[in-house]
Amino acid sequence: MLSRHSLLRHGARVIAFALAVCGSHAALAQAYPNKPIRVIVPFPPGGSVDTVSRLLAPRLADALGQQVLVENRSGASGNIGMEQAARASADGYTLLINTNPLVTNGHLYSKLNYDTFNDFVPISLLCHSQSVMVVNPKVPARTLKEFLDLARAKPGSLNFATAGPATNPHVGGELVNYLGKTNIVAVHYKGGGPALLAALAGDVEMVVSGISEAGQHVVAGKLRALGVTGLKRSAAYPDLPTLDEAGLPGYEFVTWHAMLAPKGTPAAVIETLAAQVQKAMRSAEGGALFQKSGLEVIASTPDELAAHLKRESTKWQRVFKE
Repeated sequence: MLSRHSLLRHGARVIAFALAVCGSHAALAQAYPNKPIRVIVPFPPGGSVDTVSRLLAPRLADALGQQVLVENRSGASGNIGMEQAARASADGYTLLINTNPLVTNGHLYSKLNYDTFNDFVPISLLCHSQSVMVVNPKVPARTLKEFLDLARAKPGSLNFATAGPATNPHVGGELVNYLGKTNIVAVHYKGGGPALLAALAGDVEMVVSGISEAGQHVVAGKLRALGVTGLKRSAAYPDLPTLDEAGLPGYEFVTWHAMLAPKGTPAAVIETLAAQVQKAMRSAEGGALFQKSGLEVIASTPDELAAHLKRESTKWQRVFKE
């Protein structure tokens, strides 16, 4: 049995340890960051994840006082970059930005070398946006109804580009097939950028791409837009109808983007990052820039992102089974 004197000494050590832990967390929050931060984008340049990351990086760098560098680590529908981010040091200097494949890949691939819900810590749901269905100008269809009639008349002869299985362009294109009762064939590329380039080159007839990426090519006349994928028109392109009103009743597909860190990243660092993401994205300048690109700022808390990912996983599990 410990003496009263020993108990007091033990209690003092416990208190001292607790104070040291609290002090170290406070010191970490004050010191972080003290070197450049890298953001892994698991897709090639030119897609929506890359666009969001490069819009955010310089503004987050200003807020944090350190460089924020975007690294494209593409392949396997984002799985290669996801695994690299999951295995990175949990010190706040490696982050990840990704979109729907965060939750859809788990329902498509039988084996993954990472787990979205166990290998990562949520930071913020950054933004969401509509996509736009575009066709190469050589396609003899100027409206969605004309394109659907063409696809039904020649089942299996038209192609649409994707960023890989279960990615946003893939899901968006298959939803056209499902609701339009068509058989437009998916052609998988390594990312949204290459998929968009395939449509521009005429290698495929159609792609469902992010507004921020495809919009400039529509304005330049290099692609023809048939409609946006939300249930309301985009503020960035108000003259474009929704696919729902243009001939695909019930069509709705909205893209979102999220930032996460490897599991074990200190809570103080996560709090700092979430706060500075909100500061960067909700500023007048940041908000206007994202809106101009067809992106609606959310900049959520970590808890709000965690709840969002669970809801999305449940939703897409049902969709993939159907």
